[in-house]
Amino acid sequence: MATLAPQGKDKRPAATAFADRALLAIVVILGLASALLLMFLLESPFFAAGFAAFFLTAIAAATFWARLRPAGTVGAVGPDRALVRATIEGRTTAIAVTDRQGVLIAANSAFETEFPGAPTPPGLRFEDDGPDRLTQAGRAAWRDGHGQAMALRTPQGSYDASVERGGEKGDFLIWRFLPAASSDLIGEARRLMEGAAGTALGVAGMMTALVDSKGRMIAANRVFRQRALGSSSDKLRGRDFTGLLETGEDRMIRISLEGENGPPLRFVQVPIPTDGPEGDPLAFFMLDEIAGPGQATGAEHVHALLAMLPLGLALAERDGRLLFMNAAFRRAAGLGEHERPVYPGDLVVDEDKTAVANAVRRFANSASTSADIALRLKHQPDETVAMTVAGAHGLGDAAVLLSLKDNSDDEKLKRQVAQATKMQAVGQLAGGVAHDFNNILTAIIGHCDLMLMRHSPGDSDYDDIQQVKSNSNRAAGLTRQLLAFSRQQTLRPQILQLPDVVSEVSNLLKRLLGETVELSVHHGRNLGPVRADPGQLEQVIVNLAVNARDAMQAAHGEERGTLMIETFAMTSTEAEAMGEDIMPPADYTALRVKDTGIGISPDALIKIFEPFYTTKEVGKGTGLGLSTVYGIVKQSGGYIFADSELGKGTAFTIYLPVHRGDAVPAPAAPPAKAAAAKIPAKDGGGAEPWGSGTILVVEDEDMVRAVVERALSRQGYTVVTARDGEDALQVVGTRTDFDLILSDVVMPGMDGPTMAQELRTTLPDVPILFMSGYAEEQLRQSIDIEQVHFLPKPFSVQQLADAVAAIVKPQ
Repeated sequence: MATLAPQGKDKRPAATAFADRALLAIVVILGLASALLLMFLLESPFFAAGFAAFFLTAIAAATFWARLRPAGTVGAVGPDRALVRATIEGRTTAIAVTDRQGVLIAANSAFETEFPGAPTPPGLRFEDDGPDRLTQAGRAAWRDGHGQAMALRTPQGSYDASVERGGEKGDFLIWRFLPAASSDLIGEARRLMEGAAGTALGVAGMMTALVDSKGRMIAANRVFRQRALGSSSDKLRGRDFTGLLETGEDRMIRISLEGENGPPLRFVQVPIPTDGPEGDPLAFFMLDEIAGPGQATGAEHVHALLAMLPLGLALAERDGRLLFMNAAFRRAAGLGEHERPVYPGDLVVDEDKTAVANAVRRFANSASTSADIALRLKHQPDETVAMTVAGAHGLGDAAVLLSLKDNSDDEKLKRQVAQATKMQAVGQLAGGVAHDFNNILTAIIGHCDLMLMRHSPGDSDYDDIQQVKSNSNRAAGLTRQLLAFSRQQTLRPQILQLPDVVSEVSNLLKRLLGETVELSVHHGRNLGPVRADPGQLEQVIVNLAVNARDAMQAAHGEERGTLMIETFAMTSTEAEAMGEDIMPPADYTALRVKDTGIGISPDALIKIFEPFYTTKEVGKGTGLGLSTVYGIVKQSGGYIFADSELGKGTAFTIYLPVHRGDAVPAPAAPPAKAAAAKIPAKDGGGAEPWGSGTILVVEDEDMVRAVVERALSRQGYTVVTARDGEDALQVVGTRTDFDLILSDVVMPGMDGPTMAQELRTTLPDVPILFMSGYAEEQLRQSIDIEQVHFLPKPFSVQQLADAVAAIVKPQ
């Protein structure tokens, strides 16, 4: 704030000064008259004289103080808060002003947005030691006039704070908070200029310099150092940029060290936006104005420079006509090899043409530096991108510089993340639904088995019960597909060779494909072993082959199509060269299934692995085939990619990592059933296992618990039931003569594994059979208990009896 009037000189109007003197004379006369009156009334000349002296002294002091005080001031007045707020408003930097007592005088909208509630600095809620460092910055500002605290962390992000002492008497602190991410733009520009990029620009004849808002040098490339200082090793930082240049009589700018004989320079300035308290630094690109014999012209020089830069840059004339576009700009704009747009508006959708034309016209005739405008390109009408428009004066016919970022990789990554998140969420949902549905199917299949034991073939109800069981088994197949997609099914991995799996399933494929599809199989050399479930891999090949058959029938009708299955090896170097971020470099054995069908559109290609998504007609597909393939491959530690072209066919490629460990034997077959006693079946259809022993059944689903209890009781076992883990612990507290504990895994309250850990203290040698719809491998990883067996849901009464008989030996 500026002083309104200098001290020691009265600059008030003459009328005001005359009125003041007249008022002072009246006050003096009244004072003297009062003294004479007091002397007459009190008859004491000494008291009257003292009163007159005191009165005149007070008048003199008041007059002297009035002379010292600036004109127009009435008393001690605090700062105009509205004025301060209006001064700092409009900046994107968060700014606050406090006084000596720490009272918040004003804060702009950006501060209130970044810090809701507008708390008073330094009482902002930063993490760790942020408040202490901010307090120290404030103390440094009171002492030295400036302080700063860098990388103050909050849950929303990090901030760099700068504190300055301000005001006429230095009675205020100005707090500025800048997001820390943007503060590194200067460092990034400096590294580019002093690194390989700056050297490449120098080879092209381009000098670069980074200058702060006060004209001090921050960085420069080697060519500018050599020409401006005479040596590329001299210190440049902090030197006056304008002092290294001079203006000749022809009003052309040259390097001072080269003098009048040096070539004049042409400048292109690019602001580095930081929104800091001291303004934005500038990056200068300089090249010689006049080209020598045989050298490129200025315009060609600029075009060569822009072509080298990885940024999407283009030049336009004053009327907006495009003069030049580098390769990065064409890629970002989605232009084909032979497309030649005339105006920047030809690149965007119709609704944004006016905004682009107005921006180009404004900066072509303005001294403004640059601005960003949001627009939608024709090839991506649903995506909003930012185009930077800047004035480019002094570049010949060019008047405007356009910058467009190629965000195709960013958009691809966003789509991949969104797809992975969606697939994970759907997988969790599918797994939960399948688990609950398995309990229902277990009860349905079990009751069907129990009813079939009371009916023989030929009974009126026998066929109906068989139909219910058959449909239940079909539903169980769907739940297995859901579990495969969510990677929660039970796998039996083995060490195997892919050609062996393909050979096992080839005969089945020939029958499935029919006469109109030719099957071609090719195996590569040096294939490494893989660890996977052979039965599940066969299901993967069958699902892909059936989809390929349908696609070829849609494309060729009765004409002959070709399904090619090939296996090949891929080294880690080749895997890295693929450039797939989700697949780490390693040695892989690959399986490719390729058809000559109708192909898949790009829009559908990104959705094909989603459950219940199908391109077939209604009623001709569940949409679980490819999702099952995806789940099996991912659960086996592999990766799957689809490539397709409409009208030419589709190829699915599966990459399974080569197994480097020791061979893992196939799961052991259950103990021979011959060890269990046999009793004749009621329907004469063979023998059923008959056992003896006591079994504790723990199951929270009433319908499943009832089926298991009836089935095991019918086999001769003594069955004790419990509704959950807590109930089972109470039962074991009263008796311990159990030969087997048959328990569900997921139960409310105490789950099966926790209950098993507790029971091990009382029943250390009793085997435990877990029945669950979740993957056995996942359960074994989370259950570290000896003598544990698994029975996947849904199961039949016969499967339950076989599993129990394999564990509980007859007595």
